Amino acid sequence: MNPIPEFISIAFILTTLLAIFIFYRASQRSNLVLFTLTGWIGIQAFLGLSGFYQINDTLPPRLFLLPIPPLLLIIGLFFTKRGLAFIDGLNQSLLVFLHVVRIPVEFVLYGLFLHQAVPEMMTFEGRNFDILSGLSAPFVYYFAFKKNSLNQRFILLWNLICLVLLLNVVGHGVLSAPTIFQQLAFDQPNVAIQYFPFVWLPSCIVPLVLLAHLASLRKLLVKPVIE
Repeated sequence: MNPIPEFISIAFILTTLLAIFIFYRASQRSNLVLFTLTGWIGIQAFLGLSGFYQINDTLPPRLFLLPIPPLLLIIGLFFTKRGLAFIDGLNQSLLVFLHVVRIPVEFVLYGLFLHQAVPEMMTFEGRNFDILSGLSAPFVYYFAFKKNSLNQRFILLWNLICLVLLLNVVGHGVLSAPTIFQQLAFDQPNVAIQYFPFVWLPSCIVPLVLLAHLASLRKLLVKPVIE
C-alpha cells in the first residue's frame, strides 16, 4: 500500500463524525448514543493506530472485531423491547438523510484505490454502485418528508435497493480483506481497513447505514409501538 495523502484521511474522519452527528440527531439527541458511538470509535482508533489489525493470520481474524460487536448490538436492538422502543423512536427523515455520507465514502474509497489500499471492485469504477444511494438520499429526504410527494411504497423500495447496494460492497470488502477467508483481489487486497481512520468504515459507518435501513424498513412495514 502506498502512503495515503493526509486529505483523504481527514475527509474520512469528517465523514465518520458527520454520520455520528446525523444519527445522534435521529436518536432525539440521545447522550447515550453519542457516548456509545464516540467511545466505540475511540477504542477502534486506538487499536488501528497500535497496529492490532495489521496482524492477519489469526483465527478468528482480528478484523472481525470491527463489524461483529456493532452487528450484535443491532441484532439485540431488534430482539428486545427496549431496543425496539429505541428504533421506533428514531427520526425516519434523518435516517434517510444519513445516507448522504455514502457520497464522500465512495470518493474516499476511490482515493484509496488509487493508492493501492482497496481493490478497484470496491469503487464506482468497479462493482460498487453504492454512490447512487448517497446521491439519491437528499432527493428522497426532500420530496418524501418536506414535500410529502413520495408515498411509503417508494421509500420502502428505495431502502431495499440501497440495502442491496450496501450488502454488495460489504461482501466484496469482506472477501477482499487480507484474512484467511480472502477470495478476491489478491493483487490489491482491501488493506485500508487495517489502519486508522479507515477502521471506522466497517466498525462505524457501515453499521450506522445498515441500522438506518433496517430501522426505516421496520417503520414502513410495522406500525411502531413505543412503550
